Amino acid sequence: MRSRRPLMLTGAFLTLAVPCGAQTADTRQAVEQRSDAPRHIEHRQPMTDILALMSGKCTTLKIAGQDYACKAVAYAHTESGRVSFAVALEDPADDSHVVSFSGENGKRFDDNSYELPVDRMLLNSRHRPKVHGLPVPAEEASTGVCRQFGNFAARKVSNVTCTAIDSRGQRYELLFVSDGTPIGVRRVRQSAPSINDPFK
Repeated sequence: MRSRRPLMLTGAFLTLAVPCGAQTADTRQAVEQRSDAPRHIEHRQPMTDILALMSGKCTTLKIAGQDYACKAVAYAHTESGRVSFAVALEDPADDSHVVSFSGENGKRFDDNSYELPVDRMLLNSRHRPKVHGLPVPAEEASTGVCRQFGNFAARKVSNVTCTAIDSRGQRYELLFVSDGTPIGVRRVRQSAPSINDPFK
């Protein structure tokens, strides 16, 4: 993940920044009628306001029983406070293959540790229905946790671990280890003053 590669991967993660609420009524109805559409489409999904790319490798990445390598891992924060640890999979057949461990009410125990309860998995691929040219992720209700070690404010992360099981019994596991490169933070839009910014 040297040179221009992180910039190229930002586009894959920016699918997180497009709200489902931006759909027109006709587009939303068409998406809902698709058999592979998300099970629950929110009419107003908050937009991503902070996207932070982390450089390193996934020493463990299991998605529904399959082993993968990853191209990148990102921290995504929405204007409502929902957080996701998104993983771009190394999948030659699908350059839009992204899975996200998503949750709310994360807790920072000190400057170097953060824990996020996971309540859903967001599953994106080139086969997903599209809105404004970008795939809409399927949402799977899940139970799990992500733990991040390192100092966000100093733009340093040592590792991220996530585990989750969805309502169908599918298991997801991640162990990401940083290569020491500082986190690349992109502010997609201005967040509300009441939302805590971990990079300040």
